[in-house]
Amino acid sequence: MDKMEFTSEEKAQMVQKVKMYFREELDQELGGFQAEFLIDFFAEEMGGFFYNRGLYDAETVMSEKLRDISDELMQLEKAVR
Repeated sequence: MDKMEFTSEEKAQMVQKVKMYFREELDQELGGFQAEFLIDFFAEEMGGFFYNRGLYDAETVMSEKLRDISDELMQLEKAVR
C-alpha cells in the first residue's frame, strides 16, 4: 500500500479533531505540529488496518449486490419445453 496522502483541508480537520480529543478527553493541550505528527504515525502504522477493513466492507456490499443482480436475472429466465 502506498503512503496515505491527505489534502491540506483534510489534514487541518484531523489536526483539530485530535487537538480537541486531547483537550476534552485527556485534559492536555496539544500543539498543531504534535497533532500532525501523531496523525502521521497513526496513518503509517495503523492506516492499513482501517484501509483493509474498508476494502472488506466494500467487497461484502458488492458481493451482496451481485447476488441481488443474479437473482433478478434468474427471474427473467423463460420456461422452455
